[in-house]
Amino acid sequence: MGGRRGSRTQRKHFKQSRENVWKRPKTESSCDPNNPNSSNPAWQPFATQNPSFDEYYKEQGIVSPEEWDAFMEMLRKPLPAAFRINATSQFCEDIRSQLENDFMKSLQAEAIEGGDLEPIKPLPWYPDNLAWQSNFSRMQLRKNQTLERFHEFLKLETEIGNISRQEAVSMVPPLFLDVRPDHFVLDVCAAPGSKTFQLLEIIHHSAKGRFLPDGMVLANDLDVQRCNLLIHQTKRMCTANLIVTNHEGQHFPGCRSHKNISNGSETTNNLEQSIPQLLFDRVLCDVPCSGDGTLRKAPDIWRKWNGGMGNGLHCLQIHIAMRGLSLLKVGGRMVYSTCSLNPVENEAVVAEILRRCGGSVELVDVSNELPQLIRRPGLTKWKVRDKGVWLPSYKDARKLQRNGIVPSMFPSGKNYADLTNNNQKSENGESVNAEDVVQPDDTISSIDDLEEEVSDLSLQLCMRIVPHDQNTGAFFIAVLQKVSHLPAIPDKSATSQGKLSTRSELHENLSDQATEEINGLEVSSVDGADEKILEVASKAEENISEMALEAADEKISEEISEVDEKISEVALEADLVDDEPARGAPESNSSEAADKKTDSAKTGEKRKLQIQGKWKGVDPVLFFQDETIINSIKAFYGIDESFPFTGHLVTRNKDANHVKRIYYVSKSVKDVLDLNFRVGQQLKITSVGLKMFERQSSREGSLAPCSFRISSEGLPVILPYITKQILYASPADFKHLLQYKSIKFADFVDADFGQKAADLILGCCVIVLREGDKLSDHIQADASAIAIGCWKGRSSLSVMVTAMDCQELLERLSARMETEKNGTLAPESLGVLDKKQDMSGENGTPLEDHNVEAMKIQDTNASE
Repeated sequence: MGGRRGSRTQRKHFKQSRENVWKRPKTESSCDPNNPNSSNPAWQPFATQNPSFDEYYKEQGIVSPEEWDAFMEMLRKPLPAAFRINATSQFCEDIRSQLENDFMKSLQAEAIEGGDLEPIKPLPWYPDNLAWQSNFSRMQLRKNQTLERFHEFLKLETEIGNISRQEAVSMVPPLFLDVRPDHFVLDVCAAPGSKTFQLLEIIHHSAKGRFLPDGMVLANDLDVQRCNLLIHQTKRMCTANLIVTNHEGQHFPGCRSHKNISNGSETTNNLEQSIPQLLFDRVLCDVPCSGDGTLRKAPDIWRKWNGGMGNGLHCLQIHIAMRGLSLLKVGGRMVYSTCSLNPVENEAVVAEILRRCGGSVELVDVSNELPQLIRRPGLTKWKVRDKGVWLPSYKDARKLQRNGIVPSMFPSGKNYADLTNNNQKSENGESVNAEDVVQPDDTISSIDDLEEEVSDLSLQLCMRIVPHDQNTGAFFIAVLQKVSHLPAIPDKSATSQGKLSTRSELHENLSDQATEEINGLEVSSVDGADEKILEVASKAEENISEMALEAADEKISEEISEVDEKISEVALEADLVDDEPARGAPESNSSEAADKKTDSAKTGEKRKLQIQGKWKGVDPVLFFQDETIINSIKAFYGIDESFPFTGHLVTRNKDANHVKRIYYVSKSVKDVLDLNFRVGQQLKITSVGLKMFERQSSREGSLAPCSFRISSEGLPVILPYITKQILYASPADFKHLLQYKSIKFADFVDADFGQKAADLILGCCVIVLREGDKLSDHIQADASAIAIGCWKGRSSLSVMVTAMDCQELLERLSARMETEKNGTLAPESLGVLDKKQDMSGENGTPLEDHNVEAMKIQDTNASE
């Protein structure tokens, strides 16, 4: 992990990626799409209309008929670019001031003169003017110098991590989560990572004056490639409070520990102080969806769109949301969101969640929050369309034998049953009364009572954001609060599909078995029972749906055995089975599960906890416990004893003698890792921790007393605790270091500083910018200094940051010094430079002759 080769993604992984519609083949662009024989060389724009789209959403009443034209006109316009200032950046105030006083005013003046240029502007509903919107074409960027300068500014600050580009409506869900610094937050479907980055910002920004926040964010995604993108995005945050995992959202592990399972980590001696189960204060469920709310930035959706896209995702969305609720603490808040307009993916899912959970989950009224955000209430009535036919209720789906349609797609969620035939026969031929047949808990409506359904739930508390209200994309948001523990058995009507009597019988038996097992649980946390109950019940419901479609007896028997196995797992984790260790995480696909069963049958052995290497292709997460190396690091840098070291260092290398990188984790992440060891590493962790130390493998680095240097990412965290190998530099010498990258001791402007640098021990050191006339070499614990990592060589001092970081810091310092000199801006509190990369020879620019030594010590370590 980390470094230049930290990502496992290779070129071959992108061979089957989604079609890039913006790069059409030349043969396509040279002809009319409507006439293949045309030789018209003019480029044809993408079609921005779809008759099926118009018909579908007009019928659903997404907007009023009077607004339809304005709605469609806005959908056909390109989406303005939006970006967010990182609230935790030490240069946050400087960047916001530059936007307000430089770019915005300059572009406003040019807009008044030219008339066709729109100025940049802050999003009025986002707190503290931290989110901005711009709307320029590429042609305008080429022609206007101010815009070109603004564009270069955006690129640089985005690369550094001071700014994040993100669609405006995508910024909304995290704001409604009401995240606090001590919260454990789960982002179930996190990639590409913009919302995760935003959640981390909120946690760190609200934890003012603290060493590290007490909370953490666990970001999960199913797709490995998207996980890599997620890691790349969040790496710019430089946080020790993040874990990235790779799991199916609907089967995310609960990680419940109990007293009979030994701890896989030797760092935790007092288990009573550790968390017993992985539960969260906040959950963000931004689920996979059809994405028709993003038409403005993805115009290829116009030609691909059809009314059945949302139907195929409906059940998956329910399962993910229910899994999120099962992992939520009582009193916690969950936000369910999509970038879709379709009520089948939005209100229908929320309604089914509320029905399944009874009164244990409620919709939250957030109409008073973010008052400047224009939002519309959720729908209470809608229809389902399947294969060109409108279905007002589930009864119509039954009549037309539409097996892909489920009752939960409709406003009432009712499963209409044909009660005209009261005498039915069971599988064994015996006559049974219709009243004895398993029926849904909801009131059964007869076939003759067909009317357009209207939901009686408070779905108007959901929020719809439509494009023409504030020139954005479309989005749906529902804020849910868990007020009590979830019921043991979800509503059966959601997945009652097909006509197999064996299915109904199995459903009843499974429910009885699950209830019987769960009633015997002796658990200390009722939330743990909620989590496991929902896992068993959801799995059973999902399997039943599959069986109804397959309609095969042998399939039914397979599913019975699988659910029996799951029930055994429940009993196991409830201490009902004392002679068998806990089971690992659920497998992500059936083939892996089959392989696992085969291996288990061959060996005939019970499952055992694995200390490392559980997940194929993923480096293990191990606590770093080499006291010799740890003590050498502490002695070399004079790290204060108050800095929490024990149990906070991890590595991804099984071979302790060849560890190249050491990562630092916060206490909250440490507790989760301890729990993960105790439950047999159920979490498939792809990234964790903040890179704090790196082995210096160059020739000169091997001669240093300490073979590990401080990583630029970890420097802001450990800086207040360093007492050795640290110097203060004057602004002139500090700027020269950034400009020339390496300076000989005798060439510093301040001769005394040059002598102090020469007296340092060979190896890594930290150079801090001296403020004003301060001469003290004491670092305050508020990490209020600008600092960079350097290498003290035999005759020179060389910086260990990239050219881009140097350029950004030089510009920030020059602008700040200029404003302070002119007295136009009060001096801001300085901050540690958050560096993102190590010294890997990536500067891309030739260095001066005196930088040869710096080139020799560049770190060329390969990834672990």
